[in-house]
Amino acid sequence: KRVFDLVVAIPLFVLALPIMLLVAMLVRVSSPGPVLYTQARVGKDGRPFIMVKFRTIQVDAERGTGPVLAAEKDPRVTWLGRFLRATRLDELPQLWNLLRGDMSFVGPRPERPEFVARYVQDIQGYGERFRVRPGLTGYAQVNGEYHTSPTTKLKYDLAYIHNHSLWLDLKILSETVKVILTRRGV
Repeated sequence: KRVFDLVVAIPLFVLALPIMLLVAMLVRVSSPGPVLYTQARVGKDGRPFIMVKFRTIQVDAERGTGPVLAAEKDPRVTWLGRFLRATRLDELPQLWNLLRGDMSFVGPRPERPEFVARYVQDIQGYGERFRVRPGLTGYAQVNGEYHTSPTTKLKYDLAYIHNHSLWLDLKILSETVKVILTRRGV
């Protein structure tokens, strides 16, 4: 799986560089603040890592609230951020996380430590997600939405973990392309 990730990610990263440069310029001119958004996430074996994305929300969007899950029609999202999320272009910098070995192409999406602590206590079996590397995409992402409940996402994640294969990964990647092209799930 790691060899597949590297063989595909290296040329994809190189091909995506011009697009990432364009997106970076658009983020820079469309709203004040940094171009990239970094955030602690929990990865394989419960190890934390820093995930990188293009910034799609207003600077200091959680200052008054603390950590908040993404919501449908989230008011914190910038106008450009809505487009970037719909096209999934905001996720391109995560190729760097994949190259570093923090993530894989397919697996459960990594979650923030603040939410993981709560979900591990409240949702039976949640800790099983950490048996594999988190993914840029996953079974829950192609079958759900940004705001799908953590319990429902876990069902998909566990189905993936217990049945993963190269064939399933290729199927999920194919479904991910369909999701991106139809802008479903935002």
